[in-house]
Amino acid sequence: MEQVTLNRDCEAVQIPSGQIIHLTAGTDVYVTQSLGGSFTIQVPTQGGLYRIAGRDADALGKEAVTSAPMASGGNDLEAMVWEQLRTCYDPEIPVNIVDLGLIYALNLVPKANNQYAVEVKMTLTAQGCGMGTSIAMDARQKILDLPGVVEANVDVVWDPPWTPQMISPEGRERLGLD
Repeated sequence: MEQVTLNRDCEAVQIPSGQIIHLTAGTDVYVTQSLGGSFTIQVPTQGGLYRIAGRDADALGKEAVTSAPMASGGNDLEAMVWEQLRTCYDPEIPVNIVDLGLIYALNLVPKANNQYAVEVKMTLTAQGCGMGTSIAMDARQKILDLPGVVEANVDVVWDPPWTPQMISPEGRERLGLD
């Protein structure tokens, strides 16, 4: 954990409720996780954990991650979408949503002028997860940041139910399950 004093006001999302709070400059926080361009923080004066979006990284004295990753194959949009999804994390789990096995389907729908709509079906580790909307919105925004994507829909589904067996070998290793 790294103690940081906020150098400007910013919004934070409470984990797991998803409630948005306003943090003021001068507030002392502890950065507990920084994955995928967002930050999980502990706020002693508020109690509990919160997520700060990458666009507000400067409030923590950090550099924002602004550029979309390029696929190793060049202009392969599907590969770039998968790479973007690998930058999305549940703030309570240090494994991305792809390696957690939360992505059930990814479809590219051609639009005019070589542009695409991206449709994603994903689930969560538990139906009561309060961060589900936030995780889906994070994934949607990161997909929309890709060149050629004009529309992105990320739907949370519950069938089939998620199980820990869906975690990739990389995710299992990161979690110490193997």
